[in-house]
Amino acid sequence: MGLQSRIIAPLCAAALFICSAAANAQPSASDTLQAVIDDHWAWVMEENPTFATSLGVRDYDDRLGDASLDAAERGVAKGAGFITRLEKIAAEELTSGELVNYKLLLLDLKNDAAAAQFGGKYLLMTNRNGPHTFVTGLPDRLPFFTKADFESYLARLEDIPRYLSEATDTLGAGAAAGWTQPCAPMQGVEQSIRFHVVEDAADSVFMKPFETKPTLISTRDWKRMKARAQKSVERNVIPAVARYADFYAQDYAPACRQEVGASALPNGQAYYAHRARVFTTTEKTPDEIHQLGLSEVARIRAEMADIIKEVDFDGDFEAFQVFLRTDPRFYAKTSEELVAATSVIAKRADGELPRLFTRLPRMPYTVKPVPADIAEGTTTAYYERPAGDGSRAGVYRINTSLLDQRPLFELEALSLHEAVPGHHFQIALSQELTLPNFRKFGGFTAFTEGWGLYAESLGLDVGFYEDPYSNFGRLSYEMWRACRLVVDTGMHSKGWTKEQAVAFMAENTALSLHNIEAEVNRYITWPGQALAYKIGELKMQELRRRASDALGADFDLRRFHDALLENGAVPLSVLEDNIDAWIAAEKS
Repeated sequence: MGLQSRIIAPLCAAALFICSAAANAQPSASDTLQAVIDDHWAWVMEENPTFATSLGVRDYDDRLGDASLDAAERGVAKGAGFITRLEKIAAEELTSGELVNYKLLLLDLKNDAAAAQFGGKYLLMTNRNGPHTFVTGLPDRLPFFTKADFESYLARLEDIPRYLSEATDTLGAGAAAGWTQPCAPMQGVEQSIRFHVVEDAADSVFMKPFETKPTLISTRDWKRMKARAQKSVERNVIPAVARYADFYAQDYAPACRQEVGASALPNGQAYYAHRARVFTTTEKTPDEIHQLGLSEVARIRAEMADIIKEVDFDGDFEAFQVFLRTDPRFYAKTSEELVAATSVIAKRADGELPRLFTRLPRMPYTVKPVPADIAEGTTTAYYERPAGDGSRAGVYRINTSLLDQRPLFELEALSLHEAVPGHHFQIALSQELTLPNFRKFGGFTAFTEGWGLYAESLGLDVGFYEDPYSNFGRLSYEMWRACRLVVDTGMHSKGWTKEQAVAFMAENTALSLHNIEAEVNRYITWPGQALAYKIGELKMQELRRRASDALGADFDLRRFHDALLENGAVPLSVLEDNIDAWIAAEKS
């Protein structure tokens, strides 16, 4: 699981909406925090034009962004300029609210400056995402209401060859510098790229926006734009995707690494330690995280054993896993059945939200299948955030491929994580808060994914998991995230092989073997991100206990959740300060 929409552009593949780019204007005597924030956001918009479009900023509608190394270097310079401007501001003269904005923006920029010391700029693709999925996802991410929307899309279609050429150069430079993805998890990526090399342009995903004519557009304009699009797709786009696929097969894949761990990269141990700090927003070392994971695995295993006793299963834990993975009762027969079951759970969760919060987001969400080109190689579900300008709802994507690997007993935990009260609730609400844009549409993964995992546990508060198998699915999902702490640090810091990681997860969770394979591949190609979930969730559970103990009978779960979310996705230390202040205010 994860936030598929976290990538503003492939150059920011490991960040959550803040690409560490900022305007490089020189500070003046009258420079203010608000001026820096405004200039920074203006640069983010310019560097991420399709993201800007989703927010209603239409100044860059003819652009796709820049995937070149020159652009990465310019971003580093811009970020350094912003840091200089911020550090010249007298922080002691700021209000408490301004000081939080100051510290968070400075932290973003310094994290990115530290990341620039490594070669992450070369890793434009994982086994799930890359330049090819960025361009093929345009029809789903862009608005298509007016003639100007379609004209903008036509300009972007014509820019795809340039964009993919830049990405090819960057990936090629990475291969030469020793910064490539490992071989094992990238199996199948070539096929996902060639999926879009079709014989007839009319069958291309790039023609999807032209399936239905909007009423605001004249028939004459529609025919003209559709013909132009088909010509562009046929003559420019499909050949560009084919060249990218050839580059991947002939140049990039043969340069892949045999070792799966980030420690095999140049200065890899330091690179991974940095990513662990950024993704957890803590100073925990990989070894400390590894030991915490082992402790959590042992705790959750004991709870799982209690459920096995509850259902009177005649066998040990391993036999119960085999039973869950093979009994037909636990699996949908058709993709429509899986989507329907997911939708019912999501709608039930919608109805329970007033029991958990006093403030609800206005933006809705929908349930859709994962696109066919990536389905078999990606995770079981993910979430795509709504457009910031309100033109597109959030999307909970459910994987309908390989149905015998998608157990129904996981659906309640999965849906509470990805939709509500999980990712959709938190992200849609964040976009409605009175915060600077870099906080509304950005944030920290430990908070965002920690909230998603914490949200799974809220089903216990509002009547979910009444079936013991579904409750076992909840524990299996919590175990999954505990195992991440072990296997991510194991592979990237302790020299574990992929096979060791798969075996550890297979031994301790009820996840299907296909899902385990897909998940481990994800952790290999996205070092450190998997650490965020359990670290964030544990902090939120700790703060809930602290607030409940301090307030006793006056503890209001709804108001506590409002307090958790009212400042957007912040570092865990800031969250702790916020809740401590809230507890003090509640007492008084």
